Amino acid sequence: MLCVSLMPETTGQALAGLAEAAGAADLAELRLDAMREFDLARLLAHPPCPVIVTCRPRREGGLYDGPEGARLETLRQAARLGARYIDVEHDAIAALGDVAPARTIVSYHNFHETPADLDAIYSRLTRTGAAVVKVAAHANHILDTAPVLRLLRQATQPTIALSMGPRGMLTRILAPKFGAMLTYGAFGDGREAGPGQVTLREMRDLYRVGRIGPATRVYGVIADPVGHSLSPRIHNAAFAEIGFDAVYLPLWVEGDPAAFVEAMREFAFDGYSITIPHKQAVMRAADEIEPVARRIGAVNTFQRRADGSLLATNTDWTAGMASIEAVVGAGWLRGKRALVMGAGGVGRAMTFGLKDRGADVALADIDAARAAALAREVGAQTVNLGDLAGQACDILLNCTPIGMQPQTDASAVPRQMLREGMVVYDAVYNPLETRLLREAGAAGCRTVAGVDHFVRQAVEQFELWTGRRAPVEMMRRVVVEALRQA
Repeated sequence: MLCVSLMPETTGQALAGLAEAAGAADLAELRLDAMREFDLARLLAHPPCPVIVTCRPRREGGLYDGPEGARLETLRQAARLGARYIDVEHDAIAALGDVAPARTIVSYHNFHETPADLDAIYSRLTRTGAAVVKVAAHANHILDTAPVLRLLRQATQPTIALSMGPRGMLTRILAPKFGAMLTYGAFGDGREAGPGQVTLREMRDLYRVGRIGPATRVYGVIADPVGHSLSPRIHNAAFAEIGFDAVYLPLWVEGDPAAFVEAMREFAFDGYSITIPHKQAVMRAADEIEPVARRIGAVNTFQRRADGSLLATNTDWTAGMASIEAVVGAGWLRGKRALVMGAGGVGRAMTFGLKDRGADVALADIDAARAAALAREVGAQTVNLGDLAGQACDILLNCTPIGMQPQTDASAVPRQMLREGMVVYDAVYNPLETRLLREAGAAGCRTVAGVDHFVRQAVEQFELWTGRRAPVEMMRRVVVEALRQA
């Protein structure tokens, strides 16, 4: 079930929020501790949806700092007036007593960390006699979500469990897959009742939480940071379009991406997109690497096969070459001089693609040693960043994140490098038109936008994961509309 959390200040605001919740969520949580005044009789006389009432004290992360006796009596009154559930803290449930006909949710909150003894805490909560157990712990790293998912999967009674904070988002979205009684959403940005809550609209429309169940397949994009990624929009929309039971998540993975992939094996995630800065380090978690991807030395796709093993591959190089050839024509690259900016994951993929097409390649990177190592691998040259203005090339490729949101005023190359007739490719797709592409167009260059590459590589991933034809035009439309609205 999807529950919307309400943090109103007055009875009038609460009534409006409950009316808004009807039809948009299955339940509404009413946080009395946020209210300056409230009339419980009015609020609970004829609620348009089932209501959870809580009055969270400051010791448990709430706003109430009045007398404990008065707080508990308010909760008892809410139960008598028709609240479906009363949410009370683990250290106050005994004092609260029986609140029938309402059901009790016993809550534990930790706003600092995910404690190592989470299982023991859960076990103590189950012995309180509450109808529902709720555990909410802060995730300082995405790996902190693993014990929360495990707790949900092994729950012995109706349970709510979530990781708070932006690194814990996946637990909120995947709650129904792992058997949670409910998960929470907020009406909008700035109206969250807890750290890391996802908006109700995103929960319902983007992630389709109401449709998630035990059989739902799980995919996601591994990145650091991940907030800018449009991959969740494009893949979730495509899943919905073809009626595929799957969800695609943003996965903010700091540090070692291979450690995250290994930790998630027990939960049988079905596949990943991998982007900056993890395309090389994540390879350690693969059981098999497709031969071309191994030669490139970077991957952007993981697929879980029927036997549970993980196959890593690279759709960047094929999508990148197809995007360029859609502008210049097949065969144009043979014998052309190409200058590749960036020797990371995308740069490696594009360099191998260019060499495969017969181009002469020069490489430039802020990490000169990395550029030199790649140049030795593929038989390319290197260029110092300080010498860019004097370089001549037929095609220039920006394979760095320079120019990406929010640094949209930046460009990977000096304007004086751009000349009429040159082809300029930019891997950055957010914004839709980067400064580099604007300046290249003004100089009379032919341009290849990153959005085309992004859609093509996503299409290849989608078809690999699903075994079905991707709704290509719809996927492109979703991305372009999102970028235009940004």
